[in-house]
Parts: sequence; structure tokens; C-alpha cells
Amino acid sequence: MALLHVEQVSKWEGEKQVVNNLSFSQEALQKIAIAGETGSGKTSLLKMIAGFTEPASGKIFFNGEKVLGPNEQLIAGHKGIAYLSQYFELRNNYYVYELLEMANQLTVDDARKIFTVCQVEHLLHRRTNQLSGGEKQRIALARLLITSPKLLLLDEPFSNLDAIHKSTIKKVIHDIGDQLGITCMLVSHDPSDTLPWADNIMVMKEGAIVQMDTPQNIYHKPANEYCAGLFGEYNLIDIENKKFFIRPEHLIISTQPVSASFQAAVQSVSFMGSYYLIQLITNNQLFIATVNQGDLTPGSTVFISFKKENFWSFTS
Repeated sequence: MALLHVEQVSKWEGEKQVVNNLSFSQEALQKIAIAGETGSGKTSLLKMIAGFTEPASGKIFFNGEKVLGPNEQLIAGHKGIAYLSQYFELRNNYYVYELLEMANQLTVDDARKIFTVCQVEHLLHRRTNQLSGGEKQRIALARLLITSPKLLLLDEPFSNLDAIHKSTIKKVIHDIGDQLGITCMLVSHDPSDTLPWADNIMVMKEGAIVQMDTPQNIYHKPANEYCAGLFGEYNLIDIENKKFFIRPEHLIISTQPVSASFQAAVQSVSFMGSYYLIQLITNNQLFIATVNQGDLTPGSTVFISFKKENFWSFTS
């Protein structure tokens, strides 16, 4: 039996349907990431799973029992499900250890393990108004985890963080599943957050699931252009009146013609750190490719080739 089962759930906000007849399951310790444009229903879905808002129709089951919404119980929220909003708050002028003691339902040793995983042990004797945004987030997370949830829902946990704090919270989220055995689901717009972490990625648009698959298939075999665009640059190549999808790294760029190659002119070269992104044009069609060396210059001539196994035709 799945840890979480969402069955034909819908949600309206005014006249707008924000979640549309959505169904899926999540196994224990399965890592699910949710991606989609702003307004696609991601946050609304998380809040219903957590029991903070009521579905208009459908049911949500956690460990085989129905998740009750706020209309069905006095205090909103499910005790076994923790939800960290991107708009989390901590009480001002409290010592961190005071806030954590108020919520703690664990032994001293178990609580200390969570503080270690969340990387907040060194912050326990600071006041909340002395913390950075990333430190506050990890304390809010620790405060949720010491209530012993089985499922953790994270809404945009990487937004508004600098590179250092973002790297830290990524490590924390990995360790929550790996060391604490807590199942996680998170929302993020950035493919660099979801592709390396998730077991499955759910792509949402207008409240519905457009595609749910492994990160590899989502990236290399997207259902449509919407899914393709959420996870990086791509090219569409028209062959015999049919469009084929291919990622920039799968275009082979050479300065001399090779078998089955075609000529193109370099329009721009952009340094991206570990690679160069180049824009090419041929027959009035724009291509984007990546190369490891920056010896190409705008206006130069190159030749493009590719392997047919890297092509993908959209299913929708």
C-alpha cells in the first residue's frame, strides 16, 4: 500500500480551477518533485495533502486513512504530514532552543540527530532575530521534524537563497530522507534542484498532471514543448514535416564537414562556467548547442551533426 494516495482531487479558488481531477501515489521513501509554471496548482496541491485546505472533490489517503480537511476537524493539518511553506515564520526574540523545545516530541538523542541533520546545532543559543534567512529556514524545518512526521512537503525550499545556503539546504533535504527515513515531496522551478534529487518528477499545468516520470525521461523524453522548456534549452528539428526534439548537448559541432552534417553560422558564444552556449543559424532556423571550449567566434562557420538515438518525438 502506498504511503500517500491522491484520488481524483480538484480544487477551486473563486471561478478558477487550480487543481483538476488529479491522481497519483507516493511510496514510502520515494522522492517526488513537482514542477510547473506559476499558477499551475503546485502549492494548492501541497496544502490539500497536508490537510490545510479542503478539496472540492476527490480524496487523499495517508497510510490508508483519509486525510481530513479543515472542514472536518477542529485543528487543520495532519499530524503525520509536515508542510514547510516558502513563507515560513519564526517568533521574534526567542532563543532557538526555546522554539524547538516547545515543539519537541522526541527524546534528547533523537532531537539532537535532527538538529545535526538540519545543521542547526550551532544556532541553538542564538535569538531568532540574529539569524540569516537560510538559518531561519533550517530551524523552521527542524521544528517540523521534531514532531515526528512521516511525510515532509517542501514548497519552493530553494527560492531566495544564495548559493551557499542553497547548497546547505540541498544537503539537509537529502539527509532527511537518507538518515531520518522521512519521505519527501518538494516543489521547485529549477531543474538543477529536481533532476539530481527526485525519483519521479510530476509536471503540472493548469492544475493537471502533464507528465509524471523519472528525471531521465522527463529531461530526454518530454511529453511536449511545455515539459521540455521547464528543464532547459532544447532544439526542434523539422524532418519530413515532423518535428523532433533534441537537447543542446546532443548536437555535435565541428569545424570541418562530417558525414550527414549541415553547415551553420555562429551567431553568439556565451560562457556558462563549465561549458559554452552557442547560438547557430542555418536556413533561417536557430539552433542552440553546448561545447566545452570557447574557440568559436560569432560569424564563423561550423557543421552540425547528431545521432538519431538522441532524437525524441513529442507524444502530445
